[in-house]
Amino acid sequence: MQLASRFGNVCSIRTHVPLSDEQIRAVAPSIFAEGAHESRSARYTYIPTIEVLGALRKEGFKPFMACQTRVRNESKREHTKHMIRLRHAAQIDGAEAHEIILLNSHDGTSSYQMLAGMFRFVCSNGLVCGHTMHDIRIRHNGDVVGDVIEGAFTVLDGFTAAEEQREKMQLMTVNRGEQAAFARAALALKYEDIEPGLFPISEAQVLMPRRFEDRRDDLWSVFNRAQENLTKGGLRARSANGRVSTTRPLNGIDQNIKLNRALWILAEEMQRLKAA
Repeated sequence: MQLASRFGNVCSIRTHVPLSDEQIRAVAPSIFAEGAHESRSARYTYIPTIEVLGALRKEGFKPFMACQTRVRNESKREHTKHMIRLRHAAQIDGAEAHEIILLNSHDGTSSYQMLAGMFRFVCSNGLVCGHTMHDIRIRHNGDVVGDVIEGAFTVLDGFTAAEEQREKMQLMTVNRGEQAAFARAALALKYEDIEPGLFPISEAQVLMPRRFEDRRDDLWSVFNRAQENLTKGGLRARSANGRVSTTRPLNGIDQNIKLNRALWILAEEMQRLKAA
């Protein structure tokens, strides 16, 4: 099964089996850029992301999602920021899969960046872990390929911390008042430019389960409901002037990662405070 989108400011594809180069190229041609953008200096070490991906594949990492941002300047379309989410062969199992999130660009807007993520099979919903996980940045100079591979294994080794945190959240019950507080904080993170009380959606909508499995009152379920509702969109919204609309999916690479990580950190902090 293949899920692809071409709306908002990003083109993306996610499948249930590893992606082929042809599938990736169709939505993210910048991964195959044949050279750096003309704005880069001679000190910039150009190594195409597809070469790095090839090296990661040899180490057992397989791509399941790829995307790139849309740009107004067409001269940067073949070099713009892109993201690949990979799973290691030894980690593809269970209700959640560990994923390495690889970010890069060939126009100077991003270094190679390695982040940790989790993927829920029940809802095809990618989560990004917070500050307990590695955030590795690799500049475009030196042994880029070797550094990226080393970074990928470093992130992979750190997934034990994410599993422990998830288990703690699953064992922690949060009452209705605590769930409402989590939703209010999540709304503030999503709509940081809007005054509290004027948010286009309600706390109840943030906490609304989209499937039976998420109707539990543990912190992990509350976190996942909020994360899915705030990133996938599709909720009935009302603006400050009373205009009714539907929330849009959060498709921007930077915005999606920023909110995902903030929500994870919020859930970690609630878990820590309740356990104290």
